[in-house]
Amino acid sequence: MRTRLLAATLTALAAVSLAACSSSGSSSGKATSAAGTPTATASSTAGSTAAPTDAASTPAAPAPDTAAPTADGATGTPAPDAAASGAPAPAKPSPPADAGLPAKPGADLTGKLVAALDAIDPAIVGGKPEQAVDRARNQCQSMYQFPKDKGKLVELANQRFTTPDHPQGFGPDTGAKINDALRATLCPATR
Repeated sequence: MRTRLLAATLTALAAVSLAACSSSGSSSGKATSAAGTPTATASSTAGSTAAPTDAASTPAAPAPDTAAPTADGATGTPAPDAAASGAPAPAKPSPPADAGLPAKPGADLTGKLVAALDAIDPAIVGGKPEQAVDRARNQCQSMYQFPKDKGKLVELANQRFTTPDHPQGFGPDTGAKINDALRATLCPATR
C-alpha cells in the first residue's frame, strides 16, 4: 500500500515538474500558468493511484506579457538583434591546430636556418639539423599564435631549444636571437 502511494506521489511530482519545465519558457521568470504549480497530490484516499490531472498535462494560456509559443518552440515574435540586445557577438572560429606551422623546408632553406642558428651558438643545432628544423617549425607556430608577446616567445624558445649542456635553454638574450633568426629564415610571415 505504501509502495503504491509512494509510486503515485513520485509519478505526480514528475508530471508536475515536467509540466512546469515545459511552461517555463517565458523570459520574465514569473510562474505563468497553473500547470507550473503542483495541483495533483498524492494525499488522496488510500488504495487509489494519483495520476496527473488534465491541468498538469495540458498547456495553460500564456501570461499577458509573453507571446504564445509556436509548434517549433519559438514565440512567434521576431528574434531581437544580437547587437541591439547587448548580447555578445558570436565567437570567432579558432584557427586550425596547424595554423602558422610552416611546411618542412627544402635543403636550401634548411641550410640557411642551420647557418643562422650556428651563427648565434653552434650548440643550438648541435649536429642535429632535423631536430633543429622541427623545433624551429614549432616555434614559428607559436610566433603565429602569440605575435605580440615577445616574453612568451623567448620563454618558448628556451623550452624548445635545449641541449644536455643547456637543459633550461640558452637564456633570454639567445632566445630572442633565435626568434629573430627564425623570422629571417623559416617564418618570415610572423614579422
